[in-house]
Parts: sequence; structure tokens; C-alpha cells
Amino acid sequence: MAKKSKIVKEQRRRVIVERYAARRAELKALMADAAASTEEKESARAELARQPRDASATRLRNRDAVDGRPRGYIGKAGISRVRFREMAHRGELPGIRKASW
Repeated sequence: MAKKSKIVKEQRRRVIVERYAARRAELKALMADAAASTEEKESARAELARQPRDASATRLRNRDAVDGRPRGYIGKAGISRVRFREMAHRGELPGIRKASW
């Protein structure tokens, strides 16, 4: 089980990323635009730098939906490898069976 503070911090980051996503996309498109002037590009870069650090989507961390474990995340299931194995053993994941031979 991850610390509650880490889980809450990650949820807060997701909200911040969502809030700034549209504006960040506009600024990045302006910076990549070949027709934009140097001053426009520089002001876009400065505004992007002024945004909160947590507004960047690369700061998000995938966590287990059940207990918040940050490592061993399986994207298709949305849970960690440890939880995946436990749920597979109990037959709680449709279409997943424990291999035996």
C-alpha cells in the first residue's frame, strides 16, 4: 500500500495536468510553427516556463488503482503485477488463467 500522501499528490497532479493541457498544446504548437516570429516563439517559451511544474504530463506516474503501488504497473489491467497475480489466482480477471502444465 502506497502512502496516502503520494496517492493524493498524484491525483492533484492529474487535475493540474488536465487544467493546463489545452494551453500547453497551444504554446507548443506556436513554438513549432515555422511562420511564427522569433518574438512570438520566445514569449510562448517564457509563458510555458511560468506554468506550474506539475502541469507537464511527463510528471504523472501510473499507479495501481487498488492500493496505489507505483512500480510494476500493467496498463491493460490498470493494476500492479502483484495485484494482477493475486486477482488472476482468485479468478477475478476475465479471460486470465493461471498456466499449469
